[in-house]
Amino acid sequence: MEEPRRLKQLTQLLHKLGLVEITKVDLKLLDLALTHPTISQVSNYQQLEFMGDAVVRLVAAEVLLETYPEAPVGDYGAVRSVLVSDQTLAEIAESYGIERYILIASSVSHNQGARISLLADTFEAVLGALYLSTYNMSLIRPWLDPILLERAALVLACPARQNYKDALQEWTQSEYKILPSYKVQENQDLTRHQERFVAEVWLKDRQLGQGTGRTKKAAEQAAAKQAFFTVVMQQ
Repeated sequence: MEEPRRLKQLTQLLHKLGLVEITKVDLKLLDLALTHPTISQVSNYQQLEFMGDAVVRLVAAEVLLETYPEAPVGDYGAVRSVLVSDQTLAEIAESYGIERYILIASSVSHNQGARISLLADTFEAVLGALYLSTYNMSLIRPWLDPILLERAALVLACPARQNYKDALQEWTQSEYKILPSYKVQENQDLTRHQERFVAEVWLKDRQLGQGTGRTKKAAEQAAAKQAFFTVVMQQ
């Protein structure tokens, strides 16, 4: 790292993460973790993202096993799937302002779905860079554990484990032997609703719920959530 401005940016990000011993961080790897393929087809974050995907899954598993040693194995999988989802990782990345440090071509699409993927992928790459700097979790767990613990508690407090589509599907299969269907369309009145998509969930000819979201998947989850609490939980 020879460019003073970039070095300052990377150091600033590490301080945001609460890292004190930044001399342990390989700044070349961190810079690579924040480099989108549109900048370089060879030197970009893709390999580090692959590593980071494994890292965050392992950290989440360790946190859950250490904190909830008596929990059913099924809960571990359900909670971890939320913790390592693109939505969760993107939200964590956003909370640290990681987006401002990404090197990316200005021509890249900035719709909400693409932004979530970008933030999640970059966050995983950053984790990969931190892990490969020491080949252990010393640069990761001190600041990531509290975040995952807080989110895990919220998921465990939710009867559907925050995956309302799966919970609703299990209920309709159990009660009616069929799956619910979703109808999604783009919102035509963004002056009233800032969410881009509107989704409805149906069971045969009965509408169970409706919801909005910045992505189609988020809108479907919102519709399933309404159905879960207004229909399933009322049974």
